[in-house]
Amino acid sequence: MVNWAQTQDCYGDVDRVPELLTRVELDDDPKAWRELGYRLVLECDLVFPAGFAALPRLVRLASRSARARELAGAIVRCAAGDHGRDDLPEGCSGAISELRELLDRHLRSRPDDYLAAFRDVIATEGHYHWSVAMGDFSDDFYEVACPHCAVEVTIAIGDHGRYSAIRDWDLGDVERRSLRPASPEGLRGAGRRMYETAVRDGETVLADGITHLFGRAECPRCAAVFTTADEYAASHRPPL
Repeated sequence: MVNWAQTQDCYGDVDRVPELLTRVELDDDPKAWRELGYRLVLECDLVFPAGFAALPRLVRLASRSARARELAGAIVRCAAGDHGRDDLPEGCSGAISELRELLDRHLRSRPDDYLAAFRDVIATEGHYHWSVAMGDFSDDFYEVACPHCAVEVTIAIGDHGRYSAIRDWDLGDVERRSLRPASPEGLRGAGRRMYETAVRDGETVLADGITHLFGRAECPRCAAVFTTADEYAASHRPPL
């Protein structure tokens, strides 16, 4: 049972969120949904304690409400942020697991919002850095430091190429080296899970991009070869 008297939203209020939840449960009121969103998640990168408290009720609504599904996903994506209470995400682990199953069923229907739901699934599994970074691989860039010489390397995965390079702001991406994609059989952990989901749902461009992201790249400066995903995760994985 939530003690709303001790659960603040982004305005410091303790009574408005439960009122709004009741309104959207009884009537799919767009104005109530908008207010609920900005009371729970500030600028899509900071979630407040009331957001975690509201999550179980949002998940119960999510099977019949796209707004509930999207807001619940936004809360989970922000779970690694500086909300000041490490116990908050753990306290709603059951709701997060339920949301993961619901989102996975949604992905199987191949919806128009596939990428957004895909990113939310990644977040429910605790891979917050990939949830933030994952694009549709039409024009994606990842900045990593070479683990051997520390030079900043740009990784490009998109319609204009799949390569590592040194970014020059006057000349563009120079000294390009082709990426070496991972074989599907060689994928492990989060990469394998994401790849198998994309393949299952017929998202071939997404699946191919994942093999490149979790493959290997060559540093244009020192020619060292490294795993892109490992280096990106090392510098972007949140300290939970």
